[in-house]
Amino acid sequence: MGRAKKVVLAYSGGVDTSVCIPYLKHEWGVDEVITFAADLGQGDELDPIRLKALDAGASQSLVGDLIEPFVEEFALPAIRANALYEGRYPLSTALARPLIARQLVEVAREVGADAVAHGCTGKGNDQVRFDLAIAALAPDLKVLTPAREWSMSREEAIAYGERCGIPAPVSKKSPYSIDLNLLGRSIEAGPLEDPMVAPPEEVFAMTSSIDAAPSQAQDIEISFEAGNPVAIDGVRLDSVGLIKEANRLAGRHGFGRLDIIENRVVGIKSREIYETPGLLLLIRAHQELESLTLAADVLRMKRQLEMQWAELVYQGLWFSPLKDALDGFMDRTQIYVNGLVRIRLHKGNAMVIGRSSDTNSLYISDMATYGSEDNFDHRAAEGFIYIWGLPSRLWAAARRG
Repeated sequence: MGRAKKVVLAYSGGVDTSVCIPYLKHEWGVDEVITFAADLGQGDELDPIRLKALDAGASQSLVGDLIEPFVEEFALPAIRANALYEGRYPLSTALARPLIARQLVEVAREVGADAVAHGCTGKGNDQVRFDLAIAALAPDLKVLTPAREWSMSREEAIAYGERCGIPAPVSKKSPYSIDLNLLGRSIEAGPLEDPMVAPPEEVFAMTSSIDAAPSQAQDIEISFEAGNPVAIDGVRLDSVGLIKEANRLAGRHGFGRLDIIENRVVGIKSREIYETPGLLLLIRAHQELESLTLAADVLRMKRQLEMQWAELVYQGLWFSPLKDALDGFMDRTQIYVNGLVRIRLHKGNAMVIGRSSDTNSLYISDMATYGSEDNFDHRAAEGFIYIWGLPSRLWAAARRG
């Protein structure tokens, strides 16, 4: 494989991606490095990041607004799939990576690059997600991974960058590694690497502490159409606005913090702190509406496939045949997920206190009631139980014989 001449680098402005620019040019002989930074609703001013890439030696520094496709094409499918990796983590970071990879490929095609690059290290999840997504979308493009191959510690990478005129962005007072987008924040490194150290309040930015959360509970209603959240408290919002409002409401009441030991793709365990208030709130509401509108066997099968869906996304297999097939199943089930869910937010909790569907509810009151309106045929139960239990009785009789 020959030397890459023009490279598009996924750029965040952090230590590793900043050092990648001079490293690619000076150590690997790349002629031209073009950076791409994705606006995923993180709220940061991206112009300083763009200028920083130019100062570090990039020939072009591009910024792309990906907020709407991030929500429409990645967040909403995750909500419809109730995607929680290992039953807890709602994939706020993992969902962003295939989108960034797709945009990297598009930029590479536009500028005539012969390679793309990222600054992921060799023991993280993101390297897997970028490499697999790029391979699926553009197998002809080289993928350069300097941070995986330079064998520098973080301190050495900072020193290398300083020699190239790149100031160190991490101070002793802020040792954390943070990834942020509209769906949430992930925080790791520093003292958090000790799984017995409680995360200090300073690491949180999207959610209130339990002490600071309002003492008065707040009831909200979230409306869904075809499995997608469309309104909060009767006010219809576009998908981006709805995520923002869900973040605001849940975060205000301290809901959405996660402190977990997570199984990474590469086989190690890591301690991760997440804030995902809105996404976690919407998934919880969506799960509850499905319990009202989906048949029991569909619901049970979907719960199994949701785990598979979440694992595929976490493991970097967004662009895979199995993920594509599972999307078909998920989308088919969502036709009937219409209605609203009432949730009470209070001191870190989000408690479901009501649910309804005018058109698709499978809760039939005159079948469920124990009152005078009861239309359930109680006499039919005896024959049902006899047939249902027949295999067990035959098995027991054979053992006695």
